[in-house]
Amino acid sequence: MSASPQAAKAADRTGMFAGLNGKKVSGSAQVGGSGVTLSGFSSDEGPDLHVYLTDGTDEAAVSAGKEIGAVKFDKASQIFTLSGADASAYSTVVIHCDKAKAVFGAAKLS
Repeated sequence: MSASPQAAKAADRTGMFAGLNGKKVSGSAQVGGSGVTLSGFSSDEGPDLHVYLTDGTDEAAVSAGKEIGAVKFDKASQIFTLSGADASAYSTVVIHCDKAKAVFGAAKLS
């Protein structure tokens, strides 16, 4: 049972998406354990959308952040595995179009 206090310390952090730069993004992001989960997710369509863990919502934050994977704009539930990333080091989940170099939306984690 010694894992319980450790599990509590590693509690999941969640945030609600808000659209940025004139784009619409909604739903929630949950980060914890070894993954990122998007729930009730939808986004404006983009040619090359990806999920990032960042410390902000500008291009510099995205560049310095950790790319998690490609995201489908119209799939409500998506799960991404974190490999080699310390999720606790980041404060925000960002939806970014790599081709257009544009942030579509972000969820501040708490």
